[in-house]
Amino acid sequence: MVTSEEAFEAKKLAAKYGVVGRVAGSYRMAGYEVEVLDASLDSPLNFKAWRRGEKLAVRVYSKSGRVPAGVVEELASKAEGWKPVLVLYGAGPKVSGEVLEKSRELGVSIRRFRR
Repeated sequence: MVTSEEAFEAKKLAAKYGVVGRVAGSYRMAGYEVEVLDASLDSPLNFKAWRRGEKLAVRVYSKSGRVPAGVVEELASKAEGWKPVLVLYGAGPKVSGEVLEKSRELGVSIRRFRR
């Protein structure tokens, strides 16, 4: 259940950081503590989220077209002990078989976020 404080913080994140803030707010409403590192969509790591021993390093990707394999590699290298998660925002980003294989190899989870 979402508390009013979590919902308020999620709205503040969305207003301040845009697309990255919407995704970070969603994690906040799911019970994670969130620290936004860089709201730029070109950044290799946008925010970190943690809850009960689970630590996630999250990159938000929203460009239309195929996701380059370099995005997955860069996220995996920047995670440094945190579980890397690539969030595909909207219906635009497409994932090829090469990127899926690379993400399995490097342990990167891929999630789709539509709102």
